[in-house]
Amino acid sequence: MPSTGLAASMTKTYHFWITGCQMNYADARRVATELEKLGYESTPRAEDADVVILETCTVRQQSEDKAYHKLHSLKPLKAERPGVTVAVMGCVVGVRGNEVLEKRFPFVDVFMEPSTDGLPLISHLTQDSDYNLEQATTRQRHALQDAGLEAGAVVLPVEQRGQLVSAPVAIVYGCSHACTFCIIPQKRGIERSRPVGEIAAEVRSLVAQGIKEVVLLGQIVDRYGFDVPDGPDLADLLRVINGVDGLERIRFLTSHPSYMTDRILETVAALPKVMPQIEIPIQAGNNDILAAMKRGYTREQYRALIQRVRTIIPDAAIHCDIIVGFPGETAAQFQDTYDILAELRLDKIHLARYSPRPGTVSTRRMVDDVPDEEKRRRFQMLEALQKEILQEKMRRYLGETVEVLVEERDKGRWRGRTPHNKLVFFDHPGQLRGQLVNVEITHTGPWSMSGRIAATGAAIPAATPTADLIPLTVL
Repeated sequence: MPSTGLAASMTKTYHFWITGCQMNYADARRVATELEKLGYESTPRAEDADVVILETCTVRQQSEDKAYHKLHSLKPLKAERPGVTVAVMGCVVGVRGNEVLEKRFPFVDVFMEPSTDGLPLISHLTQDSDYNLEQATTRQRHALQDAGLEAGAVVLPVEQRGQLVSAPVAIVYGCSHACTFCIIPQKRGIERSRPVGEIAAEVRSLVAQGIKEVVLLGQIVDRYGFDVPDGPDLADLLRVINGVDGLERIRFLTSHPSYMTDRILETVAALPKVMPQIEIPIQAGNNDILAAMKRGYTREQYRALIQRVRTIIPDAAIHCDIIVGFPGETAAQFQDTYDILAELRLDKIHLARYSPRPGTVSTRRMVDDVPDEEKRRRFQMLEALQKEILQEKMRRYLGETVEVLVEERDKGRWRGRTPHNKLVFFDHPGQLRGQLVNVEITHTGPWSMSGRIAATGAAIPAATPTADLIPLTVL
């Protein structure tokens, strides 16, 4: 394990287990930063850690069940090593906390709400009289200064610095647009935009540690600044982040059709670092279902928005989300969803079967009356449609040269992504992590492409012996 300058006998370790959306990864990094500043180091095994933190998700029942299963698995570890601190954060806990959880899992030391700064955990840990906190904090502060990180910087674990290529950055917490199926407003609270300067400082600190791409996050990212009267909007923020030296790419998600403005789209088209990829969920293609979901737009308005996106950003890759089997959805209403997706031929569809979430309007007032077998059938129909569309759309890249930001090795091959977020694999013996290279596409499939370094591509370093690369994230 890499050293931070602390004596081995003094070093304490933490382990993160993370599930759910990219916002959870951004939240986890915020807490990890505070632990790093206390001199703690990350470890890939919960069994070896002094602190184990679970970052949880409740968007679907499967995610929640996964978190509970992991929690149960930690009970023997806590019994064997009572000194281990077990903490749970994220949407399973929620902004109001959860007394039921505390009774169900009495061995958990700390419960923390989503998007926390980690203070409850830090307060618990600083009560450890066996740890020389002052000495550890001082040495770690000097180590961070030596690394060129500014005060208040977000700190990556040592093994991720120079290894992690893309990182999520939260720009707006919570959500104030309550869709009937969504638990996020109850779990993450009302919408709160972070100051531009705070976000920019986080991005600069990430770039100083090797990050080449940031993904700006919000439950409804295009509502950034709505809660600040006369404040900056997403377009303003994108212009500031575009000016960060050393940053190569910027993405943002997830947008809402009602708040995606031409001003935002024109900013995406104008800024060289902002990638031409837009995430705009439709969720359903039938107007009655959209009204029941309380989405705030119609299929006709969504179609018009897609046309505007393609007019302002002609080569935009457009991704969307779909929920099948929403309460009351008939076969004919589902067919409307199928038909509009077949018509619009988007670049990616994130599919989900409707899952009742306790506390949501749809669970309280509607009957989950679409059988699971039918939900699966509809899911598979859209999955097959997506595969057909993507096979055709990806085929146009055959023989073309694309710019790829290289992320990591995967089964001996380099993998990276194009500006449109298409996954590309290729072979090369050199060390290419974090570099932009030109790749000539020699094979396409619905989900990824393969190629070779283009003869006219960017300069590629000579092959050098390299150690096994460290995984991007510790789960």
